[in-house]
Amino acid sequence: MLFAEGSVALVTGGSRGIGRAVALDLAREGAHVIVNYARSERDAKDVVALIQESGGSAEAVRADVADEDAVRQMFRGIRADHGRLDVLVTSAGLTLDRYLITMSQEQFRTPLDVNVVGTFLACREALRLMQNQKRGSIVTISSTSGLDGGFPGQTNYVASKGAIIAFTSALSNEAAPHGIRANVVAPGFVATDMTRKVPTDIRKQYESRIRLGRMGRPEEIASIVSFLASDKASYISGSVIVAHGGGLG
Repeated sequence: MLFAEGSVALVTGGSRGIGRAVALDLAREGAHVIVNYARSERDAKDVVALIQESGGSAEAVRADVADEDAVRQMFRGIRADHGRLDVLVTSAGLTLDRYLITMSQEQFRTPLDVNVVGTFLACREALRLMQNQKRGSIVTISSTSGLDGGFPGQTNYVASKGAIIAFTSALSNEAAPHGIRANVVAPGFVATDMTRKVPTDIRKQYESRIRLGRMGRPEEIASIVSFLASDKASYISGSVIVAHGGGLG
């Protein structure tokens, strides 16, 4: 087990994709997992059920991470029910692909509201709680798109994922004096509902160029997140861990 008994972890966007895999893995490693969701209540409850059936501990909490009042309410509940938070993983995110020439201001802003503002709000509230403990670990989920420019039509998404990397680097500076670590995981092409929206011909072309010859699995990203969140990574902070199958050949 990576986490001591009584450890509490919050995973935003924990009902689907990488967030779902992270929630399952953190629970498997001994943490009580709070599965945050915005709309997918059934999916979130399914994750909780899977964890409980496996002998773990979890609960589902609804909150739109881009809504400041909702995030504050979620953290008030965490403080009241648990009195602590050991791990925050910010996995909530979305894409809204459009070529820039046809993109409206709202279409550009929407991914930033969820991906960046949502990360900021969750991290701010987590930091306030973790400071009292003088310990904690924050893992934000970015993307290699934030490093390499992503696909055509993703300027909004790329901007949001690049911002998460820069934000987490700055956060790690503020968090360190309080015994809190902050790191980024930047996955490449991973088999999720989000990547399935990419046109089949582009997806196959991209996959064929990955050095390991395949897309990543959410579980592979989750294991990295759990390691970074745990005391096994106690001397890692302000780092970006890239998981992209060796990159493009």
